[in-house]
Amino acid sequence: MTDDTPVDTRFELDDRQRAMLAEMGVRVWMPKSLPTLQPTPQPTPQPTPHSPATLPPFAAPATQAVTSTPVAPPRAPAPRLVSVPVVDLSDLPHGIADMDWPALQTAVTSCAGCGLCQGRQQAILGNGLVTADWMVVGDAPGEDEDKEGISFAGPAGQLLDNMLKALGLAREQVYLTHALKCRTPSGRHASQVEVSHCATYLARQVALVQPKVILAMGRTAALALLQSTEPLGKLRSAVQTFQGVPVVVTYPPAYLLRNQADKAKAWADLCLAASLVTPRA
Repeated sequence: MTDDTPVDTRFELDDRQRAMLAEMGVRVWMPKSLPTLQPTPQPTPQPTPHSPATLPPFAAPATQAVTSTPVAPPRAPAPRLVSVPVVDLSDLPHGIADMDWPALQTAVTSCAGCGLCQGRQQAILGNGLVTADWMVVGDAPGEDEDKEGISFAGPAGQLLDNMLKALGLAREQVYLTHALKCRTPSGRHASQVEVSHCATYLARQVALVQPKVILAMGRTAALALLQSTEPLGKLRSAVQTFQGVPVVVTYPPAYLLRNQADKAKAWADLCLAASLVTPRA
């Protein structure tokens, strides 16, 4: 599957969701429905469960054969791992793997495990529904997040809200966090040591939330979850795993604000993630 391969979403968009996609800058290039084509004029057959009358957006182009047989999302081979420097666990609070949410919040708030704590206003654990089907992991808090104390704030957060609304989700229905819990200095990427420190907190968050899918938005998020420094173009459009949970890698909202052309690819990634989620009973 290439970056530009359309993804069969298996769900229809209503007018409100299409409006949200329009705000994201994503044009749904397939019509809501296509007429049934017959070789010769004859009565139109009634649609059956195995012959849908409409095609979902982002289905295969008309020049390709379209079937109603469910297609399993592509499973990616294990990403190439990187050698992550050994982390001095003595700098981290004891017993992170057994902490509940209040204890984990206290540990992150007071964490001084790496130098990033010196430049933050506040450490940000995350926010949202702690029993959510969706867990969204960004790279690191930015200036807006550091000021407001929430994950995905400012214009990037507004874009993420629109992306979620296009899927019929609200911010309150997902769990939002970042791979790093403190902002990085402007213009500098996090080091592998810094990512490794916070990866311990992130692993505990995943264990507590037990999501059905993780959306990793950015290279630092991919490094923390997959220990891979592969480019996003090689990691996206296929399903990875972390602690047995499916992981779909895509572009971070801040990047999409600067690169409008990649919004359609990000939408395809969200549709792939949505195809992995069965609502909880």
